[in-house]
Amino acid sequence: MERSAGILMPIFSLPSPYGIGSLGKEARAFADFLHAAGQKWWQILPVGPTGEGNSPYSSESTFAGNLFYIDLDALAAEGLLTEEECKTAVLPEGDRIDYAALRAVREPLLRSAFHRLSEDELVKMRDFAAKTPWVREYALYRAVKTHFGGLAWYNWPEEALRRHDALAMSRWSVRLAEDVAFYTCVQYWFFTQWAALKQYVNDLGIKLIGDIPIYVSLDSADVWSEREQFLLDEEGKPSKVAGVPPDYFAADGQLWGNPLYNWAHMKADGFGWWIRRVDGAIRLFDRIRIDHFRGLESYWAVPADAETAKTGAWEKGPGMDLLHVLNTWFWYADVSYIAEDLGTLTEEVHALRRAAGMPGMKVLQFAFDNPWNAYLPHRHEENCICYTGTHDNDTLVGWYTKADEKERDYVEQYLGVRDDVEAVRRAVLRCGQASVAHLFVAQMQDYLALGSDARINVPGVADGNWGWRMGSGAATPDLAKEIRAMTHTFARC
Repeated sequence: MERSAGILMPIFSLPSPYGIGSLGKEARAFADFLHAAGQKWWQILPVGPTGEGNSPYSSESTFAGNLFYIDLDALAAEGLLTEEECKTAVLPEGDRIDYAALRAVREPLLRSAFHRLSEDELVKMRDFAAKTPWVREYALYRAVKTHFGGLAWYNWPEEALRRHDALAMSRWSVRLAEDVAFYTCVQYWFFTQWAALKQYVNDLGIKLIGDIPIYVSLDSADVWSEREQFLLDEEGKPSKVAGVPPDYFAADGQLWGNPLYNWAHMKADGFGWWIRRVDGAIRLFDRIRIDHFRGLESYWAVPADAETAKTGAWEKGPGMDLLHVLNTWFWYADVSYIAEDLGTLTEEVHALRRAAGMPGMKVLQFAFDNPWNAYLPHRHEENCICYTGTHDNDTLVGWYTKADEKERDYVEQYLGVRDDVEAVRRAVLRCGQASVAHLFVAQMQDYLALGSDARINVPGVADGNWGWRMGSGAATPDLAKEIRAMTHTFARC
């Protein structure tokens, strides 16, 4: 692949007067910034509707889009919202997302827009639903969940509904017909706006990288409607859940709590669920990062009643049985993958990645502990993606500031700088650009020289994540010029 560079920037972190980034003009403005900066890739975190904790890796649907990302100004331009109504959604400018305030105003506003749909738009919405098999299940799940005050599906009072019984489904679809239509419309808006944004981005010569989270939430339309794909008891509850053992991110490991897959059933079914999942992802993204790739070789299974992930055990994953299907099924599409091969790795994980032909990740923040560390730029191979850090890392400024004396000494020795945060930040960016890796990706915060307050996520910490927002006007022409010059110096544009 040709040498290129990109920037990691979540949709939710884009500027907006409405409290969170959207698929509107600021997204196009950021695409223009990337183009001016000589970048060929925009990496975006998962874009599904989030549940408790607001994590995009804990969505209530592996297929659906997040209603918060719908561009309100576009709806106003179509006559579905008034200027006064849009003003009610304006939230105070700040560098953190107020999710509680968003929930209070956004859905009622979208319902007002829904009630103003023309007959032509209703026909388009029905056509979208007819061509989008998953949307019926998701819209009903969302409607029932709203009806029961936000209760998880396994706590719904009607047993037949919890079991996804066909008669119960039919009855509740009629009873909640208007809500089902509304949540279908939300998805119609999201995917219509996404398609327009993607076309704009691609026309600039920029491609999108997006994640497939390795697991889905227990309280999701996916688990509710296809329980047989997961390891659950008769009541729909898991005996073991997903997580990872103690590592550099968390001393107690990470107890994610997601249900584990019934890999035997999935294999017997030809991995149809995964085929549909990837098919949905390639409609959103040009390149797919498989989150927690090592879980496809062996995954950490933790007793459901455990308080931490320490008591888990490794169990065998699907390996090439799944990856061969994904590599061959989509031969007609220009789709490629990135293996998120971080965490506790073994030779078996490395061998699986090589057999699948997928590039792995080299994270520079993990590199500076010894001269033989595989993440150091001089140890990179061409078929890899070099990152300053992922969404789970601190910013470069925060990382260097908090590093212990031994790590700082080696960083300064390797980079040829001395006790200068700004010099270290610039030198790490230059190291990444200079790497032989075919793709280099930096967090936007690292180009903005921001500290730990701009960190996106702290693994193992439940609250306060997924909230950073870039300030309006921060992506300046001067910054684009600076990034482009560095990118050009190292033949990435």
